[in-house]
Formats: sequence, structure tokens, C-alpha cells
Amino acid sequence: WFKDRGDETLRLDYPELNENSVVFDLGGYKGDFAQAINDKYGSTVYLFEPHPSFYEACVKRFVSNDKIIPLNYGLSDKDGRFILSDNFDGSSFSNPNHQDKDGIVCEVKEIFQTFDMLEVTDIDLMKINIEGGEYPVLLHMISEEKLSLVTNYQIQFHKFIDGAEELRNKIIEELAKTHKRT
Repeated sequence: WFKDRGDETLRLDYPELNENSVVFDLGGYKGDFAQAINDKYGSTVYLFEPHPSFYEACVKRFVSNDKIIPLNYGLSDKDGRFILSDNFDGSSFSNPNHQDKDGIVCEVKEIFQTFDMLEVTDIDLMKINIEGGEYPVLLHMISEEKLSLVTNYQIQFHKFIDGAEELRNKIIEELAKTHKRT
């Protein structure tokens, strides 16, 4: 990966993308992925970032680019509020309905309601790097038999979730029914 400069090359290698493509960036952080995809393909990128500071940074960064749309919530299997630990690019949550006094209160929205609200029916690429939140959102898509709404997935699986390996294997098995692993 490092020898091939994967972050600059392989991570952005989606030759079927173009200026008409729709990309969802779940866990947009500071917007680097959204910027790189938009620069390379001209695609419209919906950037989902629940952390208020990172969201505000993206709003400022993309104020003059109407094809990158920052949204101040995450996507999940249900609507809710959660406490996000404040650990920069490793900020995470363990339970979307968990409430305590440490961290930042953030919002998630159910993914299919968000599709409807944004009037999006097909997604060409969904990048998912949401620090453990990948499991509920993908399992929800599996349970609703809607994995095929997304043409390409780029998923960073996190190991600190209980049963992460089994959940990851289940998701990969289900994705293999509709997608080719690259």
C-alpha cells in the first residue's frame, strides 16, 4: 500500500466516476477525501461529519464549491444523538443513544430517510470511515436488502467494536453477493 502510494492512487481509483457521479463521504473529517474525489472526477460529494468543529472547517473549506456539500450529522441505522469522543481523526462513539458528560453531543440520521431527503436514489461511491459506526449502517442496509443502491464501497473496518471480526465477515459475505471486491 505504502510503496504504491495507496492513499494518493488506489484510494481514489474509480475510473467510472465522472462529473455526474454522486459520492457519499461518511466520516468526512476535514474534507480531504471529498476534495480529492471532486478534484479528480468533478463528482458531487455529500460529506457527512457529525463533529461540529470538523463540520465547520469543511463548510469554510468548501464555501466556493457547490459540488461538495457538508452535512452536520452522521448516517446510521436509526435517528439519534450520541456522545462523540473528541479524539481528532479517531473520534468515535460506542452507542448512538448513550448520553454522558464526556465528549460532544452529535446527531445521526437513518440512512434511507437521508437518501429520500436528499433525493438521491443511487450512489456511485460510498466511503465509510466512521470509527465503528460502519457496522450498524451496513448491517441495516443488509437487513433492508439495499446494498445495491451503492455501486462502490470503500470501507475502513474498526476492530475495537465487540464482535468486530464476525460482523466484518458477515458484511463482506453479503457484499460479495452484489459487489466485486477490489
